[in-house]
Amino acid sequence: MKKISILLSLFLVWSSAILAQAPQEFYVLVGTYTSKASKGIYVYKFNTATGELQFSSVVSGVKNPSFITLSPNQKFAYSVGETDGDGTVNAFSFDKQSGSLSFLNSESAGGAGPCHITTDRTGKWVIAGNYGGGSLSILPILGNGTVGKATQTIQHTGHSVNASRQEKPHVHSINVAPNNQDVFVPDLGVDKIYTYSLDTQKGLLNEGKPAYTSSIAGSGPRHFTFHPNGKWAYVIEELSATVTAYRYQKGGLKATQTISTLPADYTGKKWCADIHISPDGKFLYASNRSHESITVYAINTKTGQLTWVDNTNVAGKTPRNFAIDPTGNYILVANQDSDNITIFKRDKATGKFTYTGTSVEVSMPVCLQWANVK
Repeated sequence: MKKISILLSLFLVWSSAILAQAPQEFYVLVGTYTSKASKGIYVYKFNTATGELQFSSVVSGVKNPSFITLSPNQKFAYSVGETDGDGTVNAFSFDKQSGSLSFLNSESAGGAGPCHITTDRTGKWVIAGNYGGGSLSILPILGNGTVGKATQTIQHTGHSVNASRQEKPHVHSINVAPNNQDVFVPDLGVDKIYTYSLDTQKGLLNEGKPAYTSSIAGSGPRHFTFHPNGKWAYVIEELSATVTAYRYQKGGLKATQTISTLPADYTGKKWCADIHISPDGKFLYASNRSHESITVYAINTKTGQLTWVDNTNVAGKTPRNFAIDPTGNYILVANQDSDNITIFKRDKATGKFTYTGTSVEVSMPVCLQWANVK
């Protein structure tokens, strides 16, 4: 009996080891600008065991589907149509069997140059941020996955100290908190992070308490991310090349630290873009266009404070967006102006990452979103 028990234990250990080594695949949806060679939104399959990115499909017919998001059940995808005139919100069905998107319908985004989009956690509403128009709109998601006309459009007003970049409001991202109630909207043009309270029954955004959190004048708050513990949030500031850490509590944000994204001796253009946290919550990553790099910070697990770890070249030009794969083993970088996605292997212990030498050609990639294969 004892021998059988030992053999069973060994078998379970062996089985666990085999399963742990089994390849895990995910889809990567790639949003692009279509002003050059891109046809629209591309879908790739990524193997987390080999680091290989394999083409699955492309859907065309939408101009500049730059930023994309998925419904909570991942059966549908939504993109902006980032145009100078009245932009659009576009709906697609997502067939995971074939890894393909099919266009469903399109509605007005309620403003010019929509650059960011997200769904709420119920999957009933999609919210788009209009950079050019300085506004945001909330649209209903109907039973068949299509989007309806906006239930509300909110117009921001004002300006800030940078005359060429902050002459008017520029909404840059929409961020729904884990409670699906607090919605934070960084506005690069007015140096504010607006707060709204989401009414999921009516599809309305009510003014939060406080109505906004002020950023440092001239910083230009852009993208926003929550820590997995739900207690902290971080905002990357495009114009000052900084990241500000916040304590998130009861719908409000309290700044606790601001840290540079660039080496001390750098004197070139400051032009930050994207920000993400590793799945284990131990490291934060921030991208620098012009400097063509991603900066790594260690996160103090008790305080949320950041400590500089490293700065790595992205093997491309203009890292507009990047994504850490769900296993935490790889980082994929969308380099807008070198028309490629570069793949890096990530060290989970140190947070540092190294170029695998793999680069996939995609014209003007500007957004990467993960999806499960099944």
